[in-house]
Amino acid sequence: MIMTVEYLYEPFQYTFMVRALIVCLLVGLMCPLLGSHVISREMGFMGDALAHAVMPGMVVAYSIGISTFFGSIPMAIAVALSIGYVTKKSKISNDTSIGILFAGLFALGLILLSLQNGLNVSVEDILLGQVISTSWVDVYVTSILAVLVIVIMIAMYKPMVFVGFDYQGAIVAGIKADKVDYLLLILLSIVVVVTLNVVGIVLVIGMLITPAAAASLVVKRFSSTIPMGMLFGIMSSIIGLYIAYYLDTPPGPSICLVSTAIFTLAFAKTKILTR
Repeated sequence: MIMTVEYLYEPFQYTFMVRALIVCLLVGLMCPLLGSHVISREMGFMGDALAHAVMPGMVVAYSIGISTFFGSIPMAIAVALSIGYVTKKSKISNDTSIGILFAGLFALGLILLSLQNGLNVSVEDILLGQVISTSWVDVYVTSILAVLVIVIMIAMYKPMVFVGFDYQGAIVAGIKADKVDYLLLILLSIVVVVTLNVVGIVLVIGMLITPAAAASLVVKRFSSTIPMGMLFGIMSSIIGLYIAYYLDTPPGPSICLVSTAIFTLAFAKTKILTR
């Protein structure tokens, strides 16, 4: 019993693990909160595209020595709003406009990174995340953004759900559906950027979609999906950090692998019960 308690506390004797835990817990809360709405609107590709499209902003931030938040968040918001605008104002489909910006901006980011000499960051760090090297400044910024996102999502819960499930009905009811959509895109941009630091560009979709998807298999009501998804997100973050510490594996992939395992169990449970 004593050994078990020691195993639980040992990783958090180190300050860098405490910082990583705080950021991971915040991400575990925010991602399912937005992810539930992303799934209901079938916007999963959008989250993945935003993660790749902000790479130029990240590289610029690294090159001038400032936090990646200051380069990535404006970039993500601009890309998200551009996609929304192009989709609404032209005949180009949502997936097409996402694909064009996704590929073009990710390629630009890789080129900018290759042109930087002596930059203390690798492609692997950007793709897989570097939560272990999180600073207290990152913790403070993440905490502020998390509170902002959660407060706005709680305040806008009913309009968000209404627009997500019945866009035309929301317009008839007097809700400015296009503005609600743009707000969701901005909040999604913020959450994606915060998540990048934990799991990296490649695995953002794993934290944004997977816990919420697992929750949707376990509970039936949308209102119950969000808290259940948050629980799965927190579980994924904590267990993934323990695995990374004791097995010396990358934290980002470890967290996403746990999230996938939770989804697999939820899926298996539904299949067994429906027999």
